[in-house]
Amino acid sequence: MDWGTDLWDQYDGIDKHTQSGLDLVDRYVKFVRERTEIEQNYAKQLRNLSKKYLKRGSKEEQECGFTNHQSFQDIVNELNDYAGQRELIAENMMTGICVELTKYLQDLKQERKTYLADAKKAQQNLEISFKQLENTKRRFAKEWGEAEKATQQAEKIENDTNAMKADVEKVKQHAHVKTHTAEECRNDYAAQLQKYNKEQNTFYYTEIPQLFNKLQDMDERRIRCLAEGYSQFAEVEKKVLPIITKCLDGISMAGRNTNGKQDSLRFIEQHKSGFERPAEVDFEDYSQGIKPASSDANLNQPKIRTKLGARYNRPALPSCPLPISLLSSHTPLSLPPPPNPFPLSKLGHAPLSFCLREFNRSVKPRLATFRALHRPSPAAEDFSHLPPEQRKKRLQSKIDDITKELQKELDQSEALEKMRGVYERNPQMGDPASLEPQITQTSQNVGRLRGQLTKYESWLAEAFRGDDSTNTAVNNNQHCSMSADPSQNIYSEFDEDFDEDVETPIGKATALYTFQGSSQGTVSITEGEQLSVMENDKGDGWMRVLRANGDEGYIPSSYVKF
Repeated sequence: MDWGTDLWDQYDGIDKHTQSGLDLVDRYVKFVRERTEIEQNYAKQLRNLSKKYLKRGSKEEQECGFTNHQSFQDIVNELNDYAGQRELIAENMMTGICVELTKYLQDLKQERKTYLADAKKAQQNLEISFKQLENTKRRFAKEWGEAEKATQQAEKIENDTNAMKADVEKVKQHAHVKTHTAEECRNDYAAQLQKYNKEQNTFYYTEIPQLFNKLQDMDERRIRCLAEGYSQFAEVEKKVLPIITKCLDGISMAGRNTNGKQDSLRFIEQHKSGFERPAEVDFEDYSQGIKPASSDANLNQPKIRTKLGARYNRPALPSCPLPISLLSSHTPLSLPPPPNPFPLSKLGHAPLSFCLREFNRSVKPRLATFRALHRPSPAAEDFSHLPPEQRKKRLQSKIDDITKELQKELDQSEALEKMRGVYERNPQMGDPASLEPQITQTSQNVGRLRGQLTKYESWLAEAFRGDDSTNTAVNNNQHCSMSADPSQNIYSEFDEDFDEDVETPIGKATALYTFQGSSQGTVSITEGEQLSVMENDKGDGWMRVLRANGDEGYIPSSYVKF
């Protein structure tokens, strides 16, 4: 069964059917193109996601030493590879389906147009032949009718006894001409009919079947090509499916490679300092270093100089400035005395213990805070700023790097020496003197690297020797602390704090008036005296100054000028 035999009269149906097939190809191309865009956008988003969570830098590289960090990075890398496969799917679909089908669709449209045009032209030729047949038929009918009339007229006149012989001959001649013309028309009609039947037979049995069969073949080829496109839609993804499966297996493997115990051991290895645990704190009996005295004045108290701001409360004073008229009158302002931070009853009862408690309460926490603000010292070349274990690891790593670089320089030096030997034996290949700068530079690099290697190896040996001597030093220190006289160390815990708590003046001032510092925490000054400003007025009307004789305390801010 074929279109030419069974669908010889379905020109319009074949036209619509073939056009519908081409439209389907066009729709499928658009469908694949949109799928390609989806794949490309999906791959782009996956790549952006991978780039966002991919760690870079020294800190991240150190963290990647842990299996849970490294596994996550492996997942990110596998996802990036997976995105690459999605891009490959989109590219193969675009080139293998969209481009090929679009090109083939254009060829099919042109081929269909040609076949339909040929069929239409053949049908037009048949219609023209049919019109010619109709014309000859009508002429034959007309001429035959006129011939019959002429014959009947001739017979009538011939039977008429009154008709003249000349008229009879004339009518017979006319009838004969009409009959002859009718015969010619009859022959033309027969010939045209035979021609039309032949053309019609050719049209319906040869031309139309051939054209319709060609259209059928074209449509079947279109369907086969479209079927290949359907299959390729899946085959494109199947081709990369092994790699995608490998990426997914890599993600699963990353989960299996995560090991909590291994991460804990690595964390210990990275941060183990190697220091010994501190020994127990010994009891220090301060009572053995203090002899009973009849009065507090006989106590040999240590000379402690701390910031007055830490011991004294700032005197209360209104924050408003002193009037100009009062300054010009040279009349001292009567100010309320600042509160006494150390009650005399407590000082008279136990001055030394109270001072120590007050110092521990107010000064030492502040000094500890200052120590916490100190910036870390810069890294030393021998890594002595690191704990022992970390120092040994860093030194060993440095030695390994220098060894690799030294071996590289030695290999290069050996190659240069061989090349120089070749040049000396074969001068036409090159000038041996041209290699001297490189040989000299390589020799210098070898010497420099060997010196660095020796230096770092000595530091590493020193680090290992230091571990052996650490325990001995700790034991000796503990023994010495047990045998030392506690009375000599009664104030030793504060020495470091006093050394760090050194104040410097922030400015100079001149006293405008004489001020009698009768309250606790204040200091007396005289008019015209030069003072060192230790603390500015904080809005309460008082400032702290240092006199030339070493006395320090608070005075009214309006009593001096800068």
